[in-house]
Amino acid sequence: MDFQPKSSEKIRRLLDKGVDISNPGTLDIGDEVNIYHISSQDVKIYPGCRIYGQDTVISAGCKIGAEAPATIDNCRLGSRVQLKGGYFRESVFLDGVSLGSGASVREGCVLEEQASGAHSVGLKQTILFPFVTLGSLINFCDCLMAGGTSRKHHSEVGSSYIHFNFTPDGDKATPSLIGDVPRGVMLNQPPVFLGGQGGLVGPLRIGYGNVVAAGSVLRRDYLEDNQLIFDPPPHPRTIDFIPAAYPHLRRVLDNNIFYLANIKALEAWYAHVRKPFFEVQEFGSLLCSGALAQLAGAEKERLQRLKAMVEKAASPSLNQTMPGRIDERRAFSERFSDIENAFREPIQDNNIERARDLFLGYIAKPDKIFTTPYVDAIRNLPPDAVTSGVKWLHGIVDYYCQRASSMLSFSR
Repeated sequence: MDFQPKSSEKIRRLLDKGVDISNPGTLDIGDEVNIYHISSQDVKIYPGCRIYGQDTVISAGCKIGAEAPATIDNCRLGSRVQLKGGYFRESVFLDGVSLGSGASVREGCVLEEQASGAHSVGLKQTILFPFVTLGSLINFCDCLMAGGTSRKHHSEVGSSYIHFNFTPDGDKATPSLIGDVPRGVMLNQPPVFLGGQGGLVGPLRIGYGNVVAAGSVLRRDYLEDNQLIFDPPPHPRTIDFIPAAYPHLRRVLDNNIFYLANIKALEAWYAHVRKPFFEVQEFGSLLCSGALAQLAGAEKERLQRLKAMVEKAASPSLNQTMPGRIDERRAFSERFSDIENAFREPIQDNNIERARDLFLGYIAKPDKIFTTPYVDAIRNLPPDAVTSGVKWLHGIVDYYCQRASSMLSFSR
């Protein structure tokens, strides 16, 4: 293991190698931080910042704390990342990501190239594909959002938006999928617009190209693409509240399984497609391993939350008012370990492997060096390659959905 000096010595060494630290006396850097994982090229750390975590990586061109003090704890930053102020923990920020002051980004987040947020954005277990833009005063935990082809043609979440990810029964089996992985990674889909002062009641799914009117709170899936959506508030009424009723349990299970299957497809994309692009950049292998670790953590999180909900739904003490459903729910609970195993086992399907190899043949030519930036390389893929790649990733999603759904004896 490389020798790591103490805090004051670390700061001196960072200054010596060219890191711009505006006021060194105000910087707190943990003894565990590996200074060899902080680039010497055009990194600027503003006054009052704190840097912790043995896994922290700061690449060339990063600017930390430009608007307010920033705390970084076990985060991995690609090049030209700007974290302007706030708290950032156990997440990955790829090239060109920008977040304004007041941000709170907690564990399980992967923000891909040029994703951005204005001030006071809260994220946890959130995945944003390239170019996705968040306004201000947003709580957007437990969801994945894709769509858009450039910084000028991007998916956007309006200010004062919330993803409702916690139910009255105390459940968080509520991940929402805005777009999807198989088409989204190709960076060729129309953007999604979620109008400000609105929300999603997870778990939901929304298709590409949809525009949701400001003030709308969505409570159901909108799977079709290119729709203008007005979702007025429900009519005022009062009805009996039945704890742990779960009237739409199958839909919730369905959407959770679909979300998990998309995470598996994204893991495969990182392992087979993104990895060579990472390997030619500074700290690239660390960025790749960090992103894969966050995706594995997302899978674990979703399974844990789903298991807790299924067990609660199957509890006789909580379902005395609807005994007719308890047998079905108990069966779901008893078979949940099979679902967990289905997502943890590798794919065994020759057709999916052939589809993967066909797609990789388009981008992994013999002796090819991945010097073209990732975003440009993907956007310039020929149509046949895109079709092949989508087919491969759809195959992964369908594989896991079918396995998991068959164990619960319901179809997607």
